[in-house]
Amino acid sequence: MWRILFILSILLTAITAAGAATDDPFPAAASSYLLKIDGETVWTHRPERRLAPASLTKIMTALLVLERVPLDRVVTVSSGAATESRSRIGLHKGDKMTVGNLLAATLIFSANDACRALADHVGGDKERFATLMNARAKKLGLNDSHFSNPCGHDEPRHYSTAHDLAILAETALANRTFRELVSRQQQQIRTVDGKRRFNIRNRNHLLGRYPGTAGVKTGYTPGAGGCLVALAEREGTRVLLVMLHTSNRWHDAAAMLDLAFVRKGKVPFANSSSAELRRIGNEE
Repeated sequence: MWRILFILSILLTAITAAGAATDDPFPAAASSYLLKIDGETVWTHRPERRLAPASLTKIMTALLVLERVPLDRVVTVSSGAATESRSRIGLHKGDKMTVGNLLAATLIFSANDACRALADHVGGDKERFATLMNARAKKLGLNDSHFSNPCGHDEPRHYSTAHDLAILAETALANRTFRELVSRQQQQIRTVDGKRRFNIRNRNHLLGRYPGTAGVKTGYTPGAGGCLVALAEREGTRVLLVMLHTSNRWHDAAAMLDLAFVRKGKVPFANSSSAELRRIGNEE
């Protein structure tokens, strides 16, 4: 109990110290961030700054897929998908998987090969799918976002903002399938014929470590740095955090979420900002 009270006193002191600048109590946490409590934006740091979003891009890809094709639709993996770089589960050209399983790989493991397979299936190729992404962004009012690929690779005209990504995440979270997938810690998926199986684990290290975490998506590239959209819910309070270009996102995110819950009168958990979160690296 004393440990919890000690943490609470530190966080309350932080709120007081932030007094004159309560819109940015964590100016060094990320190049850009935005935090919302129960739908209200309470803290920001350069939320309109255009930055590379890395695999947070996949939130838009998943939203388009969920809006356009059923989960039981069978997708044949394209050659482009089979040769996608960086994070992947190892799909082969010609593999057949359902949309639901490819979405799980895309959102839970952040697999670029699964993401590209979905984009090629829905758009015909990645360029036409990017056109669909930008049309959907315009409809959502994401005026400072432009997508040039479905998976989040660093490219000159591929960018978004913490402000826009918060809108995008909230839109996607309104979809039950999306909400369920991003909250899963692990899942087994397979090809339609059952010959190939993949055990995937969520790359969101807050899940299972930070109490109340309910998703959403992680990302990392050399150009984007560490990126995170995190959702945590506790005793009726809902906190959404978007961070772009951060070097210690797990520990910092836990501290930011703690302070948000304290603001709403919730006592933080003693291990919320644990040393374990500090040690986790900045991979995908």
